[in-house]
Amino acid sequence: MTRHLCLAAVAVATALPSSTALAYGAGDWFTHFGVAKVSPKDDNGRFDDLGIDVDVQDKSNFAFTLGYRFHDKFGVELLAAAPFKHDINLNGNDGASIKHLPPTLTLQYYPLGGTDAWVQPYVGAGLNYTHFSDEKIDVPGASLDLDDSWGAAGQLGVDLLIDDHWSLNAAAWYLDIDSDATAKVGGQSYDTTLHIDPWVVMAGLGYRF
Repeated sequence: MTRHLCLAAVAVATALPSSTALAYGAGDWFTHFGVAKVSPKDDNGRFDDLGIDVDVQDKSNFAFTLGYRFHDKFGVELLAAAPFKHDINLNGNDGASIKHLPPTLTLQYYPLGGTDAWVQPYVGAGLNYTHFSDEKIDVPGASLDLDDSWGAAGQLGVDLLIDDHWSLNAAAWYLDIDSDATAKVGGQSYDTTLHIDPWVVMAGLGYRF
């Protein structure tokens, strides 16, 4: 999806007049919105005492960002989204599910900021907070609880400018998400740490205010 979006954006940019001055830079407020896919790493953890391996599955949903360029080459951006509901495989079979919200704040660097370049790549680094809710496990009398997580975040992205306001956008974040998890089975509690550590890939549109 992201590859097709980028190819389409290049075609649009090539067709537009080269004399138009865009100069995205300092003082710009902007938003990106589209579809994001959260892809956790494989083998997220194991409840050793229960002999259960945990594998969190991929999920896609609507996401958006809000950002501000305080310098031609630097800005900040907040990633937000509708809640993601992930199925969880237990020993290879569907057996649990969770919801999470992953707001992520990054400081961004735009190497071509302040110029009239149609292609505006950027990189970012920052902090992720992940809130877990609605944990469910398909075992009678059992429960599952995941603690919220704080972790580092990295970002890569590109805006392919259409005009003074609109752009096509593709972006990817790597999120360090580690959560202490507790399963209660038969009145006993079993603890482990889940290393979810997903890639989040988003494709959509951007708008500069």
